Amino acid sequence: MRTKATAVAAERIRIIVLEEYEIIREGICLLLSQQANFEIIGDAGAGDRALAMIHREQPDIVIVGLGPENSEKIDLLPEILNAAETAKILIISNANDQEFHRKAVRLGAVGVVSKDKSTKILVKAITCVYEGEVWLDRFTTASLLRELSPGNKVVKQNPDEVKIASLTEREREVIEQIGKGFKNRKIAEALFISEITVHHHLTSIYSKLEVADRFELLIFAYRNRLAEIPR
Repeated sequence: MRTKATAVAAERIRIIVLEEYEIIREGICLLLSQQANFEIIGDAGAGDRALAMIHREQPDIVIVGLGPENSEKIDLLPEILNAAETAKILIISNANDQEFHRKAVRLGAVGVVSKDKSTKILVKAITCVYEGEVWLDRFTTASLLRELSPGNKVVKQNPDEVKIASLTEREREVIEQIGKGFKNRKIAEALFISEITVHHHLTSIYSKLEVADRFELLIFAYRNRLAEIPR
């Protein structure tokens, strides 16, 4: 039986790269095109041409280069999602401002990679967000989820008792491990089960809690005290 990871390896992830500086954009495209399961289907600076390309090509991933020098372009993110609703946005940023990262997530990004990271990290981030995970540092995740926690008026509390009551004890354990920031392999090791079993538990959890991916699960879990917010 194929796991999600092997399915991703067999598929080609269709990527569009948006970066203002052409030499950086060409470098990113060149590096990513060397990955067997990545397909660069377009690249551009920003603006109407980029949005038209995204609407036409309907990519899986849109990589957006952002930093202090063009931070106003962060407002482009909702327009990208309007152009391709199923696309995942991954930010490549040279900004260390946590508020900048939080704003990017609030506007639709599911990951932020620092420009000082290696190509290997970028490749891993792309694969993770394609699989439905998020790629954020621990501090950004914690501060963002505190905004969405009970007692904050931004999001009204919804206990969802019926959904939570449908979870098995093992599923609650999996959620607790995800709340700690663990990936599937680490969860499998901690609970002495296989990665395939972890994947099956996650499929069941997503269905029972009516969440679409790992990030929505984290929000649900922290809001309903199924996991502790990282400190």
